[in-house]
This record gives sequence, structure tokens and C-alpha cells, in this order.
Amino acid sequence: MKLELTLGRLGLAAVVAAAFAAPAFAQLAGQPVDVGTQVPDAASVKEGLFPEDACKELEASGFKCMGLKPAIHYSLPASSFKVGSAELPELLKKQLDVFAEVLRSKKGTGREVRVVGHADASGTPEANQQLSVKRAESVKEYLVQKGADPSMLVVVGLGSNDLANPGNPTAAENRRVEIGRQARQ
Repeated sequence: MKLELTLGRLGLAAVVAAAFAAPAFAQLAGQPVDVGTQVPDAASVKEGLFPEDACKELEASGFKCMGLKPAIHYSLPASSFKVGSAELPELLKKQLDVFAEVLRSKKGTGREVRVVGHADASGTPEANQQLSVKRAESVKEYLVQKGADPSMLVVVGLGSNDLANPGNPTAAENRRVEIGRQARQ
């Protein structure tokens, strides 16, 4: 009986641990972290984009870094672009201000951050491709105006090829920008 109870507790602990680790597993699988309508804080963006810095800080303090989390790929959809537009919505600008603050601190490091534009499926594939590139370029221009190093920012447009909501191809959340250090596959 005692053995069954212990295994039951272990099973429950494993389920609870898996539930809390699900976002980490999603990130390992290349899924972006949805920022939603929140304006993230600079410390969490810095840790997400540049996790290796935390290891360097530990090692500088005399500790051993036991592992490195993967860099996070952020999705900024909640402040969705208007249909056919690359104009930055106000909420997106507030979110990007935080990213610009972090990127300013990484000037001259030679690191690359991808700005990936997306479109919904309301236009032709060619038009959606061009629009997604324009959205990514608008974000890059904004970040550079706020002090980010332009050589760090790589613009990519995916058109409507990677819908956040494939069940509703014209949904607003498909009109988004993603920012991260690794290309999604």
C-alpha cells in the first residue's frame, strides 16, 4: 500500500511538472511565445533573447552554469496590423519599445535577431509575401529609430505561409510579427 501511494504521488508530481514545463517544451519545439496584449518587461525579454548572458553572469560570480535555455522566439500578434497595412499599431510600438531597450544594450555584439513578418490569407500569395516583408521592415525601422543596431536585425517575410490560426486564415492573429534569434522551421 505504501509503495502504491508513493508511486501515485510520483505520478502526480510528474503530471504537475509536465504541466509547468509545457511552455518550455513548446519553445524547444520552436513554438513562439505569444506576448499577447501585454507589454513585457525588459529583463524577461533580455533573458529570453539572450539566455547565454545569464550563464556568463553566473560564471563571472564564480558559479558553474549547468545548462542553457534556448533563446525565445516572441510572437507579437495581439496588436495586429490592419488588413493590408504595415503601419505599426500603438500597442505594438509600446511592446517594441521594450525590445529596443534590450537591443540597444547589445549594440556591436555581432548577434543577429530576426524580425519575421506575417500576413493573413486575405490577399494573393504574392501580395501577402510583400506585405509580410513590409511589416518586418516597419518593425526594424522602428527599432532602429529607438536605438537598436541595424546590423543586428534581419528582416524575413513569410507571407501567409505560417498562420497562427490556420482554422481561420483571415483572423487578426495571423497578421503579426515575430522577433527572435532563431528561425522557426
